[in-house]
Amino acid sequence: MNDLLHAIWNVVSSDSLYESTVRFSALLAFAAIGEWVAERTGTLNISVEAMLLCGAFGSALGSYLSHNVWIAVLCGVIGGLVIALVQANMSHRLAANQFIVGLTLNVLAVGLTAYLNAQIRPQVERAGVVKIPLLSRIPLVGSALFDQAWVLYLVYPLIPLAWWLVYRTRWGLEARAVGENPQSADVSGIHVNKRRRQGIYFVGFTSGLGGAYLTLGLVGSFGADGVSGRGFLALAAVIFGGWTLKGTIAGVLVFGAFDALHYVLQSLGYDINTQLLVSLPYIMALATMLLFATRSRKPQALAMPFVRGLT
Repeated sequence: MNDLLHAIWNVVSSDSLYESTVRFSALLAFAAIGEWVAERTGTLNISVEAMLLCGAFGSALGSYLSHNVWIAVLCGVIGGLVIALVQANMSHRLAANQFIVGLTLNVLAVGLTAYLNAQIRPQVERAGVVKIPLLSRIPLVGSALFDQAWVLYLVYPLIPLAWWLVYRTRWGLEARAVGENPQSADVSGIHVNKRRRQGIYFVGFTSGLGGAYLTLGLVGSFGADGVSGRGFLALAAVIFGGWTLKGTIAGVLVFGAFDALHYVLQSLGYDINTQLLVSLPYIMALATMLLFATRSRKPQALAMPFVRGLT
């Protein structure tokens, strides 16, 4: 028992736990914040995995061609938006099944980026680390939050931006109305499917940023297996948070901590089954789906296609 308590103390008092948690949580946060906005409009965006992946490849290609990190980030955003454009228009203009479109895009993105990466083999220039004076010296969490690659810092203003967009703008009011009762929103003159497409464009933008952060800030290279299902963890984080922004952020921190745990335990010299540790975030995601999906109040029209005149 004493050995277990000692091991737990070693883990929770380790700076590497907090640093790794923030790095992995930031990747999830980019995607989850956008997905939260999209789900408030009533659309369930399965293709967030493809958005992250294409954002990661786009930023690698942009870095390779331009040797400029800012242009690389922009290319990552474009990569995420390309997937969003296909998902939004096929699901909410052509009325294709949004789940089938999303899964198809995920499979396509894995194959296409793997092929292009093998042909081009882009070399990536990592984003520089920016250390914020004083704040970076806060015990345990200072270096984790304020001594990171500058791309990570883009997630900090993204949180209040998403809150303001959803709760303090006319667009957000209409988006929430579309997610709760699209027929009533349509009668009020709101273009339901247009708002839903715009929600998907937003998650494409944020996931593209997340993919750029993965390539330029977290890994420093592109790999077709680099995302490894984290898009689905972002979806689970929204459910974990009960479709609230603060709950979603709590979810990404929980999943990020479990994602970081196997790296931390290995660095501390603990010999624990690697496959079990790698699977922990996904086990947590499955538990989240079972426990929270029916207990939390989701948008009433979530994942329900809208056809004018049908109730």
